[in-house]
Amino acid sequence: MNSSNPILNRAYGQRGYAAMGTLPQDNLEDTYNAPAASSLRTGRMTMDDVVARTGTLLGIVVLVGAAAWYLNFPPSLLFVGLIGGLVTGLIGAFSRTVRPALYLTYAAFQGLFLGILSKTFELFYPGIVQQAVVATVAAFVGMLFMYKSGRLRATPKFTKVLIGAAFGYILLALGSLISVMLGGGSLYSLSLFGPMLAIAGVAIASFFLILDFDQAEKGVRLGLPQEESWRAGFGLVMTIVWLYLEVLRLIAILRGND
Repeated sequence: MNSSNPILNRAYGQRGYAAMGTLPQDNLEDTYNAPAASSLRTGRMTMDDVVARTGTLLGIVVLVGAAAWYLNFPPSLLFVGLIGGLVTGLIGAFSRTVRPALYLTYAAFQGLFLGILSKTFELFYPGIVQQAVVATVAAFVGMLFMYKSGRLRATPKFTKVLIGAAFGYILLALGSLISVMLGGGSLYSLSLFGPMLAIAGVAIASFFLILDFDQAEKGVRLGLPQEESWRAGFGLVMTIVWLYLEVLRLIAILRGND
């Protein structure tokens, strides 16, 4: 059974894990009478493991970001964080094996990048970082509620449409950037198209959280090894970082048009 998250699908689809079948009759009574097993006893991932790994990675992002903010790291380190986060993110996303050290390194690079970038945005738009953080948390909580309540599910159709929208968004973003760089787009057209593209980015990133929630839930249900909780947490952090960047850009565009 494959994960609905296309980035993490290879780990879930190639390991060959399957849901538990019918237990032998002789073991049923012992199974029901046994105490609840934790991940330490079973070696299998639990939702608590996913929450803990996600919290660890986000904590590193926040700590490094706060250091970059308050210690006024030079702008040149922005590109170090950007390139480092991009490289480690791609390696981690397409790696067949779980790499906790790589995920921690990714979080540190992203913290460096986000800390410097957020401080720069704050200089031009005071209060924007607080607004972006609140909006990101609200989007996360909203998507989690929609998923847990069953209003949104990562069905094959939902996944296919979302992936198509993501590719279309990337192509439009690159196309608009190239057009402006080559002088093919006016500032007026950019001012009209920019907010629409930014809103689409926030929406797509938010809906990708549904795929991450589904991936984590499937991992627990299929009894994947405990180490896979690192991969699930890594996927969630990647989406959260993406969502924050899209929200930050949208608010900057809206406030720039005031």
